[in-house]
Amino acid sequence: MPTLPRKIHIVAFDVPYPADYGGVIDIFYKVKALFHSGVKVDLHMYHYGRKKSTQKLKKYCNKLYYYKRRTFKNPFIGSTPYIVNSRNGDALLINLCKDKSPILFEGLHTTYHLANPILKDRFKIVRTHNIEHHYYKQLEKSELRYFKKYFFRIEAEKLRKYESVLKHANLIAAISPNDEQHFLKKYKNVMYLPAFHSNEKMQFPEIKEDYLLYHGNLAVPENYIAAIQLIKNVFSKSTVKCIIAGNNPPKELEKLCALYPNIELKTNISTNQIHKLIEAARINVLYTNQNTGIKLKLLNALSRGKFAVVNPLMVEGTGLENICIVGNNFNKIEKKIDEYMLLDYTVAYFENRKDYLEANFSNKSSAIKLLEQVKFKEDEEGERKSDKPILKNLSQFSLFLSFFSV
Repeated sequence: MPTLPRKIHIVAFDVPYPADYGGVIDIFYKVKALFHSGVKVDLHMYHYGRKKSTQKLKKYCNKLYYYKRRTFKNPFIGSTPYIVNSRNGDALLINLCKDKSPILFEGLHTTYHLANPILKDRFKIVRTHNIEHHYYKQLEKSELRYFKKYFFRIEAEKLRKYESVLKHANLIAAISPNDEQHFLKKYKNVMYLPAFHSNEKMQFPEIKEDYLLYHGNLAVPENYIAAIQLIKNVFSKSTVKCIIAGNNPPKELEKLCALYPNIELKTNISTNQIHKLIEAARINVLYTNQNTGIKLKLLNALSRGKFAVVNPLMVEGTGLENICIVGNNFNKIEKKIDEYMLLDYTVAYFENRKDYLEANFSNKSSAIKLLEQVKFKEDEEGERKSDKPILKNLSQFSLFLSFFSV
């Protein structure tokens, strides 16, 4: 009897293509790596604001399912976090029950059905992209608008209490060593699974221009506040050209950049344009006020760019500390920049970094590491009947759902 291909359900909190921001980058390249490992992926996606990227995703997925996120819900009602409660559709559970394949929930966002007794015999993995209540607490500190600040405060507390839902997971796949240690204090079956990323083949960055670059999604408070702090404390004091790159910056950041002739703000640019800026920059400067998860923009800068000067929170507990240039404060960041502006980025420096990243952040190796932990229950009969849902009708589903509690 021929061996059937292994299959897995992945529940994504957003449409993962185009892979143009942190969380969806990890999801998209994970799907791609699993496909190349011979795994069939049924991809379930909540969409809101992003287009359905069916053509590209079909290349790597067995089936695609789209669900509308219920963003009209009142974020302050109930004890379930808004990011979870707005992704609570019945259709997802019905589709997950079409077979007995393992389920990978991407982030706490997608775990509304994790504790449902209907799924008690399924192998369930939760990919944690952050310690979410820590992340939302930091968002509260960064946010200037009162309503959003209050929302982040309430959401952080709900997420702190809700996190215990992870006890229903068979495996927790933490995105950083730091996060792994947090979850190991509370739960069993925790593993560190490095971030999946777009940098599958590293090449020496031949283009060389004498500018400093900070890049990120400038609509996110964490990023635009970091950019403002770098401008005020480092870039405005430099004689070197400095570029701030990213989309949707606030007016405050635009006005601040305009005050300094050596600082240029580049907005409304594509991912490819960002990559070219990273490759050409003499130094990529990255700064953060929160050490949650792992910063995929840092992984991008290390894979595509030359020298990377960062503050400690950018690399703390990420596994990337040894291949970055760390300045403990703004004065030391400034001194590190002055020092490395005088140095050539050599092939030997590049090869050392390349060896480290390939050994520790290879998508192929990470996919294998994940699959070694997953228990597949498919059999030929179950696969043949995969289009016949285990839940025969919605009334049966509703009966089961009435027993559901987190």
